[in-house]
Amino acid sequence: MRLTILGGGGFRVPLVYGALLGDHAEGRVSRVTLYDEDPVRLAAMARVLADQAAASGVADAPEVTATRDLDEALRGADFVFSAIRVGGLEGRAADERIALAEGVLGQETVGAGGIAYGLRTVPVARELARRIARVAPDAWVINFTNPAGVVTEAMSEELGGRVIGICDSPVGLGRRIARLLGVARPEEAWIDYVGLNHLGWVRGLRVGGRDELPRLLADVEALESFEEGRLFGAEWLRSLGAIPNEYLHYYYFNRDTVRAYQEAKQTRGAFLRDQQRGFYAEAGRPEQPAGAALAAWDRTRAEREATYMSENREVAGVGEREESDLESGGYEKVALALMRAIARDERATLILNVRNGSTLSVLDPEAVIEVPCLVDANGAHPVSVAPLPLHAVGLVTSVKAAERAVLAAAASGARADAVKAFALHPLVDSVTVARRLLDGYAAEHPGLAYLR
Repeated sequence: MRLTILGGGGFRVPLVYGALLGDHAEGRVSRVTLYDEDPVRLAAMARVLADQAAASGVADAPEVTATRDLDEALRGADFVFSAIRVGGLEGRAADERIALAEGVLGQETVGAGGIAYGLRTVPVARELARRIARVAPDAWVINFTNPAGVVTEAMSEELGGRVIGICDSPVGLGRRIARLLGVARPEEAWIDYVGLNHLGWVRGLRVGGRDELPRLLADVEALESFEEGRLFGAEWLRSLGAIPNEYLHYYYFNRDTVRAYQEAKQTRGAFLRDQQRGFYAEAGRPEQPAGAALAAWDRTRAEREATYMSENREVAGVGEREESDLESGGYEKVALALMRAIARDERATLILNVRNGSTLSVLDPEAVIEVPCLVDANGAHPVSVAPLPLHAVGLVTSVKAAERAVLAAAASGARADAVKAFALHPLVDSVTVARRLLDGYAAEHPGLAYLR
């Protein structure tokens, strides 16, 4: 099989390639094409993957090619990973800074920052979807691009069910809960998870038909022994009767988090921008010993993981991340499982971002949601889930309304639609602020020049 990665110079590409190196089944990916507009990032990432292949000892490692020609990258692809970042990390840093100056959250997928990122990404994602439909109409598209929910929904307008969004947050959360409950094989547990991307709740975890989550909720010590329990506190989790995705901390503790971000030495986006500048400069040097690029990547990734959501942990008073929480949700493993299920008709159950259909009655069929899905050769099919409680209905519908306004603004180019996207989001508390946010972002980002 042939895999194309759009945004092939991106920092997380080695996670995907590492998963491919460990896949020894028949019908695996034999060729990986990296596409990126930035030649420096593309060359650096090609060196890291070459080091990975050499270190793995795999005799028939997937062949890697790199190109800046989009049609060449897409032609003949069986799967396309979309992992682009419109505006780069410089854009993310600006998103955070401009929002915080107005006293609202600027995180890249949540609140004003997520809306700004969506407004400049959706037009590009739509054009990519049209190009894929024309050049590689039989390819399956797996979307990694944030904000994943709205970008997947935008691409689905052209590609329908052949685009599927993935995220590692629900997987990591489910794994941590299963481990606490003593589940020997977490992958065999049924996770009752429902919501939107970065806005969902684990409402149950079934093993052998029995829901084990109430046992965890009854144990305060166990609840406060893992990442989400320390972030939210046992009392709040027991009040909800569910375990929220970590990103809901931005909603439930918004004022505290905004203050912590305003007081931080630098925002997350600025930290990653500076960190990755150093990495790409080091990994991209033309003359260096074998393995040096991969070693630089490993060091950078370890620091990146250790500092993840540090401001939120500061708000919760829980200090540094524990070693058990440093393990990622494994989005590359989810992607590999998804490809296997489709390409080999190996049925799997995965939490994915897909069209709603009739799954959640509070949303229309085309709305992209994040729920458990049964996956086979025909794609991902969301399973039936219980209705959302009222507190979740309010958040899910208001955030989806803001996402729909982003899609409308990207299609119309109308300033009024863009202002509406900001103003409807529950973490933006004033239409006046929404207008100032749009003015600030439009002045900073050339990618928003289409708004008038």
